[in-house]
Amino acid sequence: MPASPLLHYLDQGQGRPLVILHGLFGALDNWQTLARRWTQEAGLRVVSVDLRNHGRSFHSPDHSYDTMAADVGALFDHLGLGPDTTLLGHSMGGKVAMRFALSYPERLARLIVLDIAPNFSDMTHQDEVLTGLQAVDLAAITSRQEADAVLAQHIRSVGVRQFLLKNLYRDEANAFAWRINLPVLVKAMPAVGAEITGEPFLKPALFIRGGKSDYITANDKLYVIPALFPNSEVATVPDAGHWLHAEKPDEVYELVRAFVGQ
Repeated sequence: MPASPLLHYLDQGQGRPLVILHGLFGALDNWQTLARRWTQEAGLRVVSVDLRNHGRSFHSPDHSYDTMAADVGALFDHLGLGPDTTLLGHSMGGKVAMRFALSYPERLARLIVLDIAPNFSDMTHQDEVLTGLQAVDLAAITSRQEADAVLAQHIRSVGVRQFLLKNLYRDEANAFAWRINLPVLVKAMPAVGAEITGEPFLKPALFIRGGKSDYITANDKLYVIPALFPNSEVATVPDAGHWLHAEKPDEVYELVRAFVGQ
């Protein structure tokens, strides 16, 4: 099987490497405010990544955690990242990070996962988002406002719509297009919800959950996470939901800075 193209990434700063993987429908751009702080204030080398079928990375019909973890491994090779690297992932990116840690433990110093557990999810909570995205007729809309009006028929949250609309851009023909590979992601929802399993990752791991989010439950904290990540801790950011890095950036900045600096 031919090797996949290299993931699109942004490499900035010098120091201990921190690699950041965004969540479903996201992109490395979502992380740039925190990435700059970790480079400028914490003295880290930060590599922000667009996962396959997202951002400016390549599109592919395969969207499994095994292949996404292999993509990250190829990027590690390309950048010469050594075993002093910390891998951070949010939501879907957190599952990619867990898959990478369990498959290639010798390549990491530590792992950080934001607001996701290793469990299976049926992904029905994304139904309205997928319906809204598919309802946008890219050939018919003439503005972002029109796209938002279509999304609003299915997605009540203004913040979620603004997040999704960051994927909308004009292509070389000046026509609207999605940066995400929407048809593949629709089909890949079962794979995105897949459980992460494997031999335990024995190095330090930090799970950061939003206090108002139900993505990491009490059972996950007590049993599921320690079974795979026995040297882990779970920190809670109060008054934060699933997008805790956007809602409470100062708290997330400090938790990551302190953990990487250990």
